[in-house]
Amino acid sequence: MAVEQMHFTLRDLITHAWETVRNPRAGAQLVMGQNVPVELLWQMLAVVVALSVVLGQGALMLVSDPEDLAGPMVLNPAIMAGLQLAVLIITVYAVHWIGRSMGCTGSFEDSLALMIWLQFIMICLQVVQIGAMMIAQPLADIIGLAGLVLFLWLLTNFVAVLHGFQSLGLVFVMILASALGMVFLISLALSLLGITAPGDINV
Repeated sequence: MAVEQMHFTLRDLITHAWETVRNPRAGAQLVMGQNVPVELLWQMLAVVVALSVVLGQGALMLVSDPEDLAGPMVLNPAIMAGLQLAVLIITVYAVHWIGRSMGCTGSFEDSLALMIWLQFIMICLQVVQIGAMMIAQPLADIIGLAGLVLFLWLLTNFVAVLHGFQSLGLVFVMILASALGMVFLISLALSLLGITAPGDINV
């Protein structure tokens, strides 16, 4: 059976993003079936990180007072981009290595492609959240909370499809345990570098 080909236009990407939200497993299979070269995947990763940082900085400027925008991470988007890129790369390798350590055969390229796709969906939600900020901040906060739930739901399904796991509950627990370890290590590294995050970070 031929795999549907994604056309990398904004309209097509948004359509497939919405379809992935409705059916995460089918969305994951579609992304994995594109067989995008790994060199292009790294470029796509850089693009989604850049978009996410631009939107995140814009959102902070919308909701923060000018005197609150004095932190190094706010004034220097490169720091935010570097940190987010590092977290995504660590996540890609973690998803790949943990699965392989359990005898699964999901490829590194598919791990990378799925994390890029997940980040793109979160960027779409960021745009919606920024629009909600202009209407009512409580609405934006609700969207941010829903985004966290959506992120975990999509990540759980993506990992399950990638490595052929049957139990979503087991995958979710594994993700939480891995995330706690990553947060501890990243927090330790940031504290050693003397970097503190600004007050609220949305989707």
